[in-house]
Amino acid sequence: MAQNWTPSSWRNKPIQQVPEYPDQAALAATEAQLATFPPLVFAGEARRLKSQLAKVANGDAFLLQGGDCAESFLEHGADNIRDFFRAFLQMAVVLTYGAQLPVVKVGRIAGQFAKPRSSNFETQGDVTLPSYRGDIINGIDFTPESRIPAPERQLDAYRQSAATLNLLRAFAMGGYANLENVQKWMLGFVKDSPQGERYRKLADRIGETMDFMRAIGITAENQPSLRETDFFTSHEALLLGYEEALTRVDSTSGDWYATSGHMIWIGDRTRQLDHAHVEYFRGIKNPIGLKCGPSLQPDNLIELIDALNPANEAGRLTLICRFGYDKVADSLPKLIRAVEREGKKVVWSCDPMHGNTITLNNYKTRPFDRILSEVESFFQIHRAEGSHPGGIHIEMTGKDVTECTGGARAVTAGDLQDRYHTHCDPRLNADQALELAFLLAERMKSGRDEKRMVVNG
Repeated sequence: MAQNWTPSSWRNKPIQQVPEYPDQAALAATEAQLATFPPLVFAGEARRLKSQLAKVANGDAFLLQGGDCAESFLEHGADNIRDFFRAFLQMAVVLTYGAQLPVVKVGRIAGQFAKPRSSNFETQGDVTLPSYRGDIINGIDFTPESRIPAPERQLDAYRQSAATLNLLRAFAMGGYANLENVQKWMLGFVKDSPQGERYRKLADRIGETMDFMRAIGITAENQPSLRETDFFTSHEALLLGYEEALTRVDSTSGDWYATSGHMIWIGDRTRQLDHAHVEYFRGIKNPIGLKCGPSLQPDNLIELIDALNPANEAGRLTLICRFGYDKVADSLPKLIRAVEREGKKVVWSCDPMHGNTITLNNYKTRPFDRILSEVESFFQIHRAEGSHPGGIHIEMTGKDVTECTGGARAVTAGDLQDRYHTHCDPRLNADQALELAFLLAERMKSGRDEKRMVVNG
C-alpha cells in the first residue's frame, strides 16, 4: 500500500482540469451512487494486462493502443463498436505478422469521455461559454444550458461503458476474433483502397497457414488462442471523483484497483508531481500511463517515475510520448537517456497525434505525413539509444471519416467538411489506421532484421 494513501487523499491536493459543478450536493449524491455500482473491470484482468505490458517493456511484445478521441452518448451503438473492433483487429494482425511479436491490444474505449482543454471558455461570435469537456461532464451544443456541468452524466457514462464492455468481451472471446475470420474483418469502404489490397494479400497468407495447421491437427477448436484474444480498455482518468467512486479493494490481494478501466493514464496537463492526479494514481495497482510532452524535463520525469512506480515493476508504467514531428528529436533522446541511466523499467509508446494538430479551413486536423514522421523518428531514436520502441497510441475510428488529411487515398483540406464527425480532436479513419499499421510493420521488420545481422556478425 502506498504510504498515507486513500482513494480520497487526492482531494487534499491542488488539481487541474476539473469542472466547477454548481450543485455540489448533487455531485456528492452521484458519486455516492456510483460507489454502490458493480466494477466495470476486475483486478485479475488488470493484472493480466500488466503482465503483458511487462513483456513489452522487455522488448518481447508490442503495444497497440487506440480508439476515439472522446466517446459520445449520441454515437453509441453496436455497429460503431463492431467497426472499431474490426479495424483494430486488422491493425493488430498486420503488426503481429510484420513484427513477429505478440501485440497487446488496448482500446481508448468504454470510459474515454472526459477531455482536458487549453481554455476554460469557448467564444463563438460575441458569446462566451464554458468549454466542452466531454459528455461525462457537459454537452457539446453551444448553449448555456448544455455547457453547465451535470453530475448525472457520470451515471450515463458508467452505463454506456458497461454496455460497451459487454459487447467487446463478446467479440473478443465469442469467436469474432477467430483468425479464420481474418478476411471478414475488412470494412466495406476499405476494400477498394490500396490498404485493402495489401490486407487481402496478407489475409490470404494467414489463411494458407491456417489450412496447414488444420491439416496437422491444430484448429481453433483445440487451440483457444486462435479463436479468442485479450482486449483491454483504457482512458484518461481526468474526473477523479468518478474514478474514486469506482476504486475498489481486490479481495484476493487487499490492493486498491481502479475498476473504471484496465489501464488509465495521466494527461500532459495534469502530471504535476504534487497535484491530485499523481496522488490518486500512485495508490492504485492498475497498469498506468503518463503522457510526456515537450515541456517534460528528464529530472522531473525521474521524480514522476519514482512516485508512480517506486518498486520499478515492469508493466506498471507506460510513457506515452506526444511531442510533435518537429520536436521529437529534441525532446525524446534526453528522456530515454535519463530513464536508461536510472535503470527504470518502462514501456515507451509513441502518441503521434496530439503534437501534430493544425487548423485548415477552420477545421482542426492532423496531416498523415506528420503523424508518420513522428512515428519514424520515435523508432529511429530508440534504436540509436539502444532502447525498445514498445508501442503506439493513436486516435482512430472504424468509420469512414475525413478528419486527418493525407494517406494513400488522400484526404484534402477541401474534404474535411464531408464527414467531419469527431466531438473533439481529429481521428484517423480505418483506411489511414491500416496504412499506418503496414508502415509500422515494415519498420519493425527492418529493425528485427538489423538485430539479426548484428547477432550473426
